[in-house]
Parts: sequence; structure tokens; C-alpha cells
Amino acid sequence: QLQASGGGLVQPGGSLRLSCAASGFTLDYYAIGWFRQAPGKEREWVSCIKISDGSTIYADSVKGRLTISRDNAKNTVYLQMNSLKPEDTAVYYCAADPTMVCEVYDYWGQGTQVTVSS
Repeated sequence: QLQASGGGLVQPGGSLRLSCAASGFTLDYYAIGWFRQAPGKEREWVSCIKISDGSTIYADSVKGRLTISRDNAKNTVYLQMNSLKPEDTAVYYCAADPTMVCEVYDYWGQGTQVTVSS
């Protein structure tokens, strides 16, 4: 099971750190991705970390502002979100890819709401 948390209301320019905690399985054998879905829009891929080598990839819309990382001891992946913009408002989801290549996400957690507004 994956559980995303850490969302909330933040002003433009502010920061949040989202967490994706796994229970019942270890993240060592998965790539973990973050997605988001804004009201009335399709789900958008945001970032992914390959647990095997720690490499990371980002959507162009968030590059330089969001950082994905992992804590193996806590079996958790984080998404540090800085310089937030109103267009970052969405429900954020984490998902696990058992092929470990950031392409096929078979397991999804419940989302966490991020609202960027003054």
C-alpha cells in the first residue's frame, strides 16, 4: 500500500514536502513516480525516481522547483516542492513501477491535495 501525505494550503512562492510511504512491501524493487491532477484536467506525470540507482527525472513544468528523493530506512519517497505557483494546485499521487524504469505504474496511493493560493 502507498500513502501520500503532506499536502496543504500554501501561498505562491512557498514550499511543501510531500511524502509517499509504502507499507507491506519494500520500495527497493520499484521506481516511484509522482503524478498530479488538477480540477477539470487530465492526470499529469510530474517526476520519478529509480530506486535501483537513485536517478531522477522531471516534467519540464516542474524542473528546478521540485526535487524527488528517497529514504530507504523509512521506505518513503519525498517530493520537495519549492517556489510553488497557483498552477501547481492539484491532487498529488504517488505510484510504484515494478519494472523499475519509470514507465509502468501498477500500484497507486491515495492522493494528497496541494492548493497554492494567496
